[in-house]
Order: sequence, then structure tokens, then C-alpha cells
Amino acid sequence: VQLQASGGGLVQPGGSLRLSCAASGSIASINAMVWYRQAPGKLRELVAVIDSGGYTNYADSVKGRFTISRDNAMGYLQMSSLKPEDTAVYYCNARSYYGNNLGWGQGTLVTVSS
Repeated sequence: VQLQASGGGLVQPGGSLRLSCAASGSIASINAMVWYRQAPGKLRELVAVIDSGGYTNYADSVKGRFTISRDNAMGYLQMSSLKPEDTAVYYCNARSYYGNNLGWGQGTLVTVSS
């Protein structure tokens, strides 16, 4: 599975962005699409996950502000009420029905600053 993330950029605090993740290849093998992020000097952390049944889960730090969704081979992360601490490189990831990692996108930088 190949993943291509896009949609990052510079946004002011309180603003919104929508990230996209385009999957190609063995799309039928994808169960869950996951967004991670990695801020400078920090470990990569899980932001949100959505599986093929529509189940979603979010990191506590983004609950109520971020919404994950998917449509066939596309995954999305709608981010609202952005804070400076949301600044990070965001990565999309795909997992199989057995929980195996199927691939990573290249990362897209989100910078929240005034």
C-alpha cells in the first residue's frame, strides 16, 4: 500500500485545516487508517484512527477538535480550533485486518502560529 499525505500548511491559532491521505495499491487489505504526528524533539504519537466499520478513536489532546473520516481510498483529518501545540509533521498510516502495518505516508507539516 502506498500513501500520499497532503494538506498541511501554516495556520493561525483557532484556525482549521483538512489533511488528506490518498491510498493506492492493495486498498482492499486496509482495515484502519491512522493519523500520527511528531512534533520537534518529541516521539511520534497517535492522533486518530478509523477502521473499516467506521469505529473512531482520538487522542485526548484532540478530542472535540479533530475529526477523522475516510471514503474508499481516501482518508481525511479535519482539524479545527488549532493550537500552537498541534504543530507537527502529520503522517498517515494504514493497517491490515490483522493489525499489521501496511505503509506510511511521507508526512505533511502543520504549523500553528500567529
